[in-house]
Amino acid sequence: MSTYRSLQRTEAEARAALLTVESYDVRLDLAADESTFASTTTIRFDSLGGPTFVDLKPARVHRVVLNGSALDPDALDRGRLPLETATGPNELVVEATMRFRNDGEGLHRSVDPVDGRHYVYGMSFMDAAPSVFACFDQPDLKAPYTVTVLAPHDWTVVGNAPATNPEPGLWHIGPTQPLSTYFVTVVAGPYHLVRDEHDGIALGLSARASLAGALEADADELMTMTRQCFDEFHRLFGIRYPFGDYHQAFVPEFNAGAMENPGCVTFRDQLVFDTRVTRGLKMSRATTVAHEMAHQWFGNIVTPRWWDDLWLNESFAEYMGVRVTADVTEYADAWVDNSYARRQWGLTADLGPGTHPVAGNGAADAVSALQDFDGISYAKGSTVLRQLAGRLGDDVFLAGVVDHLESHRFGNATMHDLFASWERAGAGDLSAFTDQWLRTAGPDVIALDRAAGVLRRTPPAGHPADRAHTLRVAVARGGRWEVEQVTVEGPETAYDAGDAPVVVDPFNDTWAAVVPDTATVTALADLLPSITDPALVAGVWNNVRTALHLGSVDPAAVVDLAVARFPVEDTGDFPHVAVPRRTIPWVFQTLVPLAPEGSMERLHAAVLARLETLEPGSEEQLAAFRAAIRSATDPAVLRGWLGTAPSGIEADLDLRWRVLVRLAVLGATDAAELDAELAAAPTAAATVEHTRARASLPDADAKAWAWARFTGEVDVPNYELEAAGLGLWQPSQRELTAPYVERYFADLPATASVRSGWVLADAAEAFFPATSIERSTLEQARALLEAPDLADPLRRRLADGADRLARMLAVEEAHPA
Repeated sequence: MSTYRSLQRTEAEARAALLTVESYDVRLDLAADESTFASTTTIRFDSLGGPTFVDLKPARVHRVVLNGSALDPDALDRGRLPLETATGPNELVVEATMRFRNDGEGLHRSVDPVDGRHYVYGMSFMDAAPSVFACFDQPDLKAPYTVTVLAPHDWTVVGNAPATNPEPGLWHIGPTQPLSTYFVTVVAGPYHLVRDEHDGIALGLSARASLAGALEADADELMTMTRQCFDEFHRLFGIRYPFGDYHQAFVPEFNAGAMENPGCVTFRDQLVFDTRVTRGLKMSRATTVAHEMAHQWFGNIVTPRWWDDLWLNESFAEYMGVRVTADVTEYADAWVDNSYARRQWGLTADLGPGTHPVAGNGAADAVSALQDFDGISYAKGSTVLRQLAGRLGDDVFLAGVVDHLESHRFGNATMHDLFASWERAGAGDLSAFTDQWLRTAGPDVIALDRAAGVLRRTPPAGHPADRAHTLRVAVARGGRWEVEQVTVEGPETAYDAGDAPVVVDPFNDTWAAVVPDTATVTALADLLPSITDPALVAGVWNNVRTALHLGSVDPAAVVDLAVARFPVEDTGDFPHVAVPRRTIPWVFQTLVPLAPEGSMERLHAAVLARLETLEPGSEEQLAAFRAAIRSATDPAVLRGWLGTAPSGIEADLDLRWRVLVRLAVLGATDAAELDAELAAAPTAAATVEHTRARASLPDADAKAWAWARFTGEVDVPNYELEAAGLGLWQPSQRELTAPYVERYFADLPATASVRSGWVLADAAEAFFPATSIERSTLEQARALLEAPDLADPLRRRLADGADRLARMLAVEEAHPA
């Protein structure tokens, strides 16, 4: 895995100057074996003549033929097969055997524990395509694809273009529109399908057979949102969706929320709801659907030339996805949910050691580019685009976007190209905006100095900027909140708040780290329960979270706020979904470990009190009950809930495993009971939560069991690997896990030899000793960061973990519990 070379930007530029790819013909045999598959690729391309290479990551290479002449398969070196191309047309044929993967990349194969059926999907993002087919793997060598798939007769196959099935087990897809390699996918297996049509576009949904009932139940909402979004995107852009069918495949063990493959978008299949969920999660799914649909124009019709412009895909889709969801679906409050779910993700990244500009972030090679696929690319970039849209107005903003899409249709473009389109549309000179907001890393910090009567703006250290912020301020006067607009310019802007509590930028008008003053935090304990505007509540929590991150608020005061109004409304999270950015998980993962002793009990009492006031059967009641489970310290109470849930709560499998995980943390269950629970209902979600619970048990065997997954001694799929890491480290088990602190730093580098890509970095983060809030742990992390041969994905996640730990230590020192 670490033996593969990452494509350098200079190499990509040289290859793009040499080659024009005409077509790919890919043949995949998925029926012959459960561990490998046959892959035959024919690439037709023109060349100026001379040496280059094709990317290939096989189990074995059987035959390579260039222009009728056989090449030596043993010439393959670290994922590259050298070619001596002829001037003019060339044809390359590569026959290889490839490995199915279980890490969410390449061609991922999984077995549904419910019924033993096998499922396959392709994830070609970044540098995974060569593990499926031979290719020139860079975004600016687009070409049409024709894909032939041999599959078991009971499988259905879907891809980037409408598929035909001329005989059992044989499927033909394409030719497609010109695609970058990282968009190519095949989704194959005994999937349950739902089909529809809208405005001449064939629509499809698919999920595992064991989720058929849940997919049918969700189909109306999913199809309705899809139709609404298509209509709005067509209205906004005036450009028809050009990729034929629009299929949305919900696939198992998917790393990201979704991937925008043209014609066949893949989603993690927890977004098909087979247990009861809150409105927050439904809204999150809606914005994800709209986000991926926005990509069909921005990213798929026009694709960045290189990975340093990845933000052109993600920032745009983030902005348009939330905007369209709020404007045309039932989720008019989508911006509030986005504030809870994404704002702090982006700010934490922008305040951290890995901060980088939204645009022009360097990205010398593909692997380093993947490290910048973060909250800055999504949340910060989206906010900046929203600011720009407000500044230009829709007429100019959308006219520039349309010009960009039409000028580079099915091609590649850069940030310069997009901003040139906006300037042609009437935006004027945008160079100052670009320099300050997109090319300068880090956020300004804005804080109220009440005594001086000013709002102070502090640019990020090491990244000087002079950004003006036009934002709203909410002021509590006479028992009501008044909203006024302020422009913060220069280091100080006069602002006289008197004695009134002030919340600066609660509605995310700008991108900045906003810190509330002590008087406001103190007053909020009384004010927060009566705030009726959900956007203002979200803004309050975001400012408080930023303040704790920067060490400028006492954790005890934040606990007081949570007790006053525990934030149950925004609980859109659920286990095994990587959205630890919402407020409730933050309360337990970050706040409680820093708070005074007894804070967990106070929070639990507050949640129970809140639970008593909520309507039985409401989503707020469900969210509060989840928080009650998470905060419970009495095993007897939890055991009682296993038997009888409160009136209005459906004791489904999701809630049952929440209780079991908490019992495991408290040492009130054992491996035998957990194994029996899994055997009774062996779903994919239960398998993951079983792993989390097993790793959470407070005994040496459980920790060794989890650690064997980290080192690769025991190979498990990506979700189970992450769950083992998150379960291992528990604040109440620090003495038990202490030996694993040193082992983490000793064993981490070698994990690059057993896994790669997305899951390599995710495992490094999940197993980081987050509960060891000790100076010695920080010193070990910083020492390993000095190792010159540490893999880049590990270095980035280790640096982020060390930064979080350093900030927690700083809070402890500034505000002793």
